Amino acid sequence: MRVTINIKNHIADVRLNRPDKMNALDEEMFKAIIEAGETVGKNLSVRCVVLSGEGKAFCAGMDVANFNPNNKGEIFQEPLTNRTHGIANIFQKVAWIWRELPVPVIAAVHGAAIGGGLNIMSGADIKFITPDTKLSIMELKWGLIPDMAGSQLWRHTVREDIIRELMYTHRIFSGEDAVKYGFATHLSQTPFEDAMQLAEEIASKNPAAIVKAKKMLNEAPYLSAADGLMMESVEQTEVIGKKNQIEAVMAVMQKRAAKFEDYRESNNTK
Repeated sequence: MRVTINIKNHIADVRLNRPDKMNALDEEMFKAIIEAGETVGKNLSVRCVVLSGEGKAFCAGMDVANFNPNNKGEIFQEPLTNRTHGIANIFQKVAWIWRELPVPVIAAVHGAAIGGGLNIMSGADIKFITPDTKLSIMELKWGLIPDMAGSQLWRHTVREDIIRELMYTHRIFSGEDAVKYGFATHLSQTPFEDAMQLAEEIASKNPAAIVKAKKMLNEAPYLSAADGLMMESVEQTEVIGKKNQIEAVMAVMQKRAAKFEDYRESNNTK
């Protein structure tokens, strides 16, 4: 199985599982990652996702076998401009699916996150990374441009001149640099454990508020000020006074763990 999913206590532990190839991306891997994201997204019990890679690396990028001109894989025959997965093609979707997932995604990164691997981790809301992880916007090494959603993900957290330098040169940089530049959130010697700890905290919050907060933050950069302020009010109206929000208040007042109902639009009632 190229991607494994283990759901426990409202947390989906999603792992890229091609360790013999450092989780490099071939046709089967692309399909498996998207399928995993879709599966988790449909599971209403999931309140947070931890995304990691088995073996020595998070993801070493594209499998070099993909550059073989005799490769007749189905996905490599589809024109890149065809929108086969919503607003994206299949190559963009492996990163973008984590961005559009309704619940927060925390990436736990180690070893390497090269090319496509860097794009995939960038789709996560929060990233824990080891200081010695090797990263690169690698595509220009092969005479290509990055086209796996990175341009739409990095621009929110990374300075433009940094992106340009790394893109033009495909320079390898470290996990420590990744945090400094804005590609990652926290340095960690134990990224998976730290990601799981944070996921537990997030999963203990009102799931309706968490989903609405991610939606609001995802859309905010694309809205006018007026539309952004209106969105805050509209989404808050969908949360305030509902069962889960009242439970959050009662749990704080009674100094106990909250017992939330799994969130869905249709049961967000008083």
